[in-house]
Amino acid sequence: MAVYDLEEQEQLDELKTWWKVYGNLVTAIVVALALAVLAWQGWNWWQRQQVAEASQLYMGVQRAAAQNDAKHARELAGELIDRYSLTAYAGMAALLSGKAQAEAGDVKTAKAQLQWAADNAKDPALRDLARLRLAALLLDEKAHDEALKQVAGEPAAASFAPRFGEMRGDILAEQGKPAEARAAYEAALAKLARASTDVAQQQAPYKDVLQTKRDALGTGGGAK
Repeated sequence: MAVYDLEEQEQLDELKTWWKVYGNLVTAIVVALALAVLAWQGWNWWQRQQVAEASQLYMGVQRAAAQNDAKHARELAGELIDRYSLTAYAGMAALLSGKAQAEAGDVKTAKAQLQWAADNAKDPALRDLARLRLAALLLDEKAHDEALKQVAGEPAAASFAPRFGEMRGDILAEQGKPAEARAAYEAALAKLARASTDVAQQQAPYKDVLQTKRDALGTGGGAK
């Protein structure tokens, strides 16, 4: 029995010695891990709160837009962008409010909100759609070079590729560049042709629109 007591005492002494050497380090690691877990839980809670509050504001933007209350939609979208710019709802609100402002005739605000969505929306497809709408507004203002910049590159979402090509064609046609416009429409049609069979069938009326725009330019590259 004494042998076991002696062995246990030796083990206890070794443990005490080890703790003296490494105890502070172990304690620091445990505390750091605990703080990391608490911080992670706090971050997740904060994110959930942000999303919940942003969604409420976005619903307000939707109601205002549905009621043609462009002023209220602009105010709510501005608040959402200011307070919750890191959420997906900010880009959605900017896009929706931008459309509402354009329909209400406030083109300056519409362009500002669409530009924010084009630059900052979390969803790449939303950024593409914002660029298209912004290009359309700039085209209406005859700001051709600025409009072309919005659709100069390829969209992040392949489904928008034909629309980008069409918009480039519309701008180039307005600039009096029929050959380049026709090439843009041809490229849009080619991208549309690469879509799946189901999508192609759904897009048949749109294909007709593109072909009509292309054919209206003639084949020789002369003026419209």
